[in-house]
Amino acid sequence: MTFENSLRRAGRAIPALALAVGVAALIPGLANAEAGASNWFVTKQNEVRLVSATEGVGDSKTLQLGLQFKLKKGWKVYWRSPGDAGFPPRMNWKQSANLGETRFDWPTPTRFEVLGYRTLGYKDEVVFPITAKVEDQSQPLKLRADLNYLTCDDVCIPYKTRLSLDLPAGDGDATDHFQLINKFAAKVPGDGKSHGLNIEKVETAGEFTMVKKDVRNGFVRVVATSAVPFKNPDIFVEGPELAFFSPPEVTLEDGGKRAVLAIPASEEDDTKIQTASLKLTIVDGDRAATQTHYVGAGPPISNSSSDLPISLPFILGLAVIGGLILNLMPCVLPVISLKVLGLVSYGGAETKAIRMSFFASSLGIIFSFLVIASALVGLKLAGSAVGWGIQFQHPWFIVGLIVIVSLFSYNLWGLFEVNLPAWLGNIGSQLSGGGSAEHQSFAGNFCTGAFATILATPCSAPFLSTAVGFALAGSIFDIYAVYATLGIGMALPFIAITLFPSVTAKLPKPGAWMVKVKYFLGIALAATAAWLISVLAVQLSLGAAAIVGALMIGMGVILFGKRFMADGWLKAATVGILAVVFAAFATPYQYSPSVDLHAKSETHWVAFEPEKIPEMVATGKTVFVDVTAEWCITCQINKATVLNRGGIFEVLSGGGDVVAMKGDWTRPDPKITAYLKSFGRFGIPFNAVYGPSNKKGIVLPELLTAGLVWDAMGTASGGAFAAKQ
Repeated sequence: MTFENSLRRAGRAIPALALAVGVAALIPGLANAEAGASNWFVTKQNEVRLVSATEGVGDSKTLQLGLQFKLKKGWKVYWRSPGDAGFPPRMNWKQSANLGETRFDWPTPTRFEVLGYRTLGYKDEVVFPITAKVEDQSQPLKLRADLNYLTCDDVCIPYKTRLSLDLPAGDGDATDHFQLINKFAAKVPGDGKSHGLNIEKVETAGEFTMVKKDVRNGFVRVVATSAVPFKNPDIFVEGPELAFFSPPEVTLEDGGKRAVLAIPASEEDDTKIQTASLKLTIVDGDRAATQTHYVGAGPPISNSSSDLPISLPFILGLAVIGGLILNLMPCVLPVISLKVLGLVSYGGAETKAIRMSFFASSLGIIFSFLVIASALVGLKLAGSAVGWGIQFQHPWFIVGLIVIVSLFSYNLWGLFEVNLPAWLGNIGSQLSGGGSAEHQSFAGNFCTGAFATILATPCSAPFLSTAVGFALAGSIFDIYAVYATLGIGMALPFIAITLFPSVTAKLPKPGAWMVKVKYFLGIALAATAAWLISVLAVQLSLGAAAIVGALMIGMGVILFGKRFMADGWLKAATVGILAVVFAAFATPYQYSPSVDLHAKSETHWVAFEPEKIPEMVATGKTVFVDVTAEWCITCQINKATVLNRGGIFEVLSGGGDVVAMKGDWTRPDPKITAYLKSFGRFGIPFNAVYGPSNKKGIVLPELLTAGLVWDAMGTASGGAFAAKQ
């Protein structure tokens, strides 16, 4: 790799990683040398030295040396191909005496991800085995190694030092470092014959697609075999300069003895992965092999969801449609209904007031999506799991929604009125240009849009998962662009009324009937609160849910009673309401999860163990996977309309050649998160069907129909279910 391109590769990390320069003279630290070892070069992050397997040159033409690193917790050094950023240790032996050729070997590395950058390297301790040739065995060997290396945690620090080690002529006895060097030498991948590993084929999976100027994305497919079944294979790819490779999507076949690894790849400038020679290191536990293969052309990876080109403009189009469809999902309907009721109340109002109201709601929606995007960016940079609706996995968030929805309901029933602070009301009045209090609250309309967005997140609309998956797998810019567009899509009806306020003239005139509608909407919101309490019962326990439910009822009783209280008791009632809210938020911290999510499932659903799917398929089974959650409304619709009724239910619950596997994501589960991510998905519902005729799995749309499920099961099974529709 040229120096210029090394800088370009390292530059990919500069926006996210702070770079500090360190040199040995600025951070001195030399520990006394042992026999057959140089002095330690000591920094605050690591120690490094040169070690020898023998005390002297002896009578051998070659010597076994080692470059030994000991790293503090969290710090790492890089493999020969570092990944998205970084550079490996480099040694210059020019100042040595009596030294011939040297070979620097690399033990099998580990994957790391820091601030969204995927790298390969080593933590804790590593010894790089070095084979050195001696020019004259009768003379002493003077080793002088100028070492450059980069060590990283959340910052990266480059160091430069010289390691010196003198080995006398004769005396070839083993040192205390002999076994340590051999231990790491055993971790250096060979050609695979001793481990029964072989790479049969390397090919591109279809054409590489231009995603932006001078950048193309695609897949490389590798087929590997093993004498014994693979357990958890991985592969590291070294290719042309400015070619980058992500972790593979792995499919096991032939009882686990054949692995098909689909590797996402990107290339910059004039790089040509399609015709390159790739150095591939396949790893499976303690077994590893390195082989070099030329890349051939292969068929594209089948994708049941779409064969359309994936680019940011295309994804933004899907995001607009997905956001618009969210308005029709049952999660959002209670709040949207409130806004429609408010729209009716504008009969006879000034055009300016109508526009300002719906403009405020539109801003509330878009702003909330940007807040969600910011939270996801923060989680992603921190290395945490990200996804659509994952906030519903946390009890404190559920409790907060229960409190808010309950208050909305009591407000609609007339138990209390929301009085904004004077300064906030004045802002609203100024923004709306006056008018009645009902129509001038800019802040109130803004909050209505924000609340609608919060309630939208447990629903997954068509097109939404594709857009969210693209965003969360992409850059920070992609996340903000997609989530802003989702917000615009959801706000489109409000934006339309902002642009064409005359539509309000065609709506029914306000009247007494609106009071009855408000009571009905209050019931709908109360039902939403009851559903959220049922989710809490699954997340924590029935007791915790009962306490929160009782507190919400108590809050209603206090609000009702305030209407009949003397002025002296009103402050006490307000304190009581605040105490109820505080007690509700404190409840989750008094209970640990006590519900076994798998035990709760119907008996015909087996535990979520995706690693067993290849074995099941190998025996002729068809496996239907349902990743769901109690808080996912779309999931519950799929169950009620498709999975728990008719012939689909009979097949899924009948055993035989069909295995129904359920993954419950009501609470955080790293295994489910990783499984979804392997398909480029970050939200639920998620359904896939595996079978002898489709071992990689057929991914179904978010909203299921019986026909879609039958077609997928028929295709995956090779037609076994075609007659049962």
